[in-house]
Amino acid sequence: MGQINENKDFIPVRIAVLTVSDTRDMKEDRSGEVLVARIETAGHVLADRMIVRDERDQIADQLREWIAREDVDAIISTGGTGLTGRDVTVEAHRDVYEKEIEAFATVFSIVSMQKIGTSAVQSRATGGVAGGTYLFALPGSPGACRDAWDEILQWQFDYRHSPCNFVEIMPRLDEHLRQK
Repeated sequence: MGQINENKDFIPVRIAVLTVSDTRDMKEDRSGEVLVARIETAGHVLADRMIVRDERDQIADQLREWIAREDVDAIISTGGTGLTGRDVTVEAHRDVYEKEIEAFATVFSIVSMQKIGTSAVQSRATGGVAGGTYLFALPGSPGACRDAWDEILQWQFDYRHSPCNFVEIMPRLDEHLRQK
């Protein structure tokens, strides 16, 4: 499972939260609230928060806007990862990914299986990297957001976590862009 190396200093990550929904507003956004609370409790910085409709172009445009900002290290979206016709968040994420983190979906599925059994097969959670920014698309349920954060992301966004974590390689995510 890994461990925390107390000899290392904690490095806060600047994380934007994007809720994808045709019906929710900030007052009704329980999944976004779960993520915000966990991000801040862990000592990270909420860089921005927004709600967009289930429209592929709008989602991708918002992701690109945040990727271009130097004060955003990671983006976590919630909603739109299911199988219905309006669920286009995964496609929007893949429109902007330079690299997909395939193992994120696998690990999320394992975590979900332990919580909701075979219903986990309906999730298309995904992760990737673009422009030196991490991107994760989570299902729209508060439980799925808790599971993804508590079991995966809180550890990978903690620089002290060993044997490895996302934070330690952040400075190298866009090295291919700087070498040109």
